[in-house]
Amino acid sequence: MREFDGFGCASAARRERQRARKGFLSRREPSGTAHRIYLLFILLLLMFTPTVDSSWWYIGALGARVICDNIPGLVNKQRQLCQRHPDLMQSIGEGAKEWIRECQHQFRHHRWNCSTLERDHTVFGRVMLRSSREAAFVYAISSAGVVYAITRACSQGELKTCGCDTHRRGRASDEDGDFDWGGCSDNINYGIKFAKAFVDARERMVKDARALMNLHNNRCGRMAVKRFMKTECKCHGVSGSCALRTCWLAMSDFRRTGDYLRKKYNTAVEVMMNQDGTGFMIADREYKRTTKNDLVYVENSPDYCLMDRSAGSLGTAGRVCNKSSRGMDGCEVMCCGRGYDTTRVKRVTKCECKFKWCCAVECRDCEETVDVHTCKPHKKPDWLDLT
Repeated sequence: MREFDGFGCASAARRERQRARKGFLSRREPSGTAHRIYLLFILLLLMFTPTVDSSWWYIGALGARVICDNIPGLVNKQRQLCQRHPDLMQSIGEGAKEWIRECQHQFRHHRWNCSTLERDHTVFGRVMLRSSREAAFVYAISSAGVVYAITRACSQGELKTCGCDTHRRGRASDEDGDFDWGGCSDNINYGIKFAKAFVDARERMVKDARALMNLHNNRCGRMAVKRFMKTECKCHGVSGSCALRTCWLAMSDFRRTGDYLRKKYNTAVEVMMNQDGTGFMIADREYKRTTKNDLVYVENSPDYCLMDRSAGSLGTAGRVCNKSSRGMDGCEVMCCGRGYDTTRVKRVTKCECKFKWCCAVECRDCEETVDVHTCKPHKKPDWLDLT
């Protein structure tokens, strides 16, 4: 992947290691001892964390300098890209926080709510070991998040390897008439190219059903971001008459990608490997539609009703539910038929807001009493208490 080879980062790293071997680093200030203790702590944390694929998700929690050398789960190609492009890794880390927030937003009313585990480099724990719909969504949204983060960083001038998309030049037209390409178009193709090289690297080392599933869903995530590219324009003319327009391509808000992939989660297709092991086939022989843009999964999901450490399920005990809803957030569905507890709580909200000239809004603090419903815990059978 010559296009991602960098800017003296590798040679700088070699000089750093050479100085370390010659003993120069031993002359640093005592703060170096604290830094070594911090690195030792990170290593111990990673050693005692259960291994789950796609450890690169943890980039959002650690600095790029630490993860490139120490985090388990990165294959050689990912580690090399990480070392060559620390600025891109920082963008990926910021993007990781964003796509995790989006995942939690999309599933906030579901039994599985995209919960993350603190101080766990697998981020989601053992729930990702199962080749389920939830795993399909996470792989797709994480791949989309990398594309979005890198493309945005390119346009903002934060990266040395890329900038605006310079391929769109000259005249073009749309339903509003002719315009000139200009401004700074988002370099979506660069974001897709790097995301594919980095995210897919691990999956391309093995050929089993899970690897094929991950590669497919990774691609769906990348293409989802490109699907919602939009044309933005600025008018030039007398009194902004739009007689002349300059336009550029820009990514839509990441929420649109999240909403789209959430719908794809609902219609995800169950697949299995074909006989020669080179691809997968649809498990339901009656299903005739193509799966190119659909999320795919191999195993059925657990119901996530009860805590099950082996499956990574946290259960729904204590989760807030909506008493009046018949949807996934309703108490009947969320609590899996176990019932719910009701607690009266007081909330302070802003009310009777008035605009005060000039220029402020003044509100009163109003107190209201509301009922909060939470799912009951699982009740053990009576006969267990007798043993």
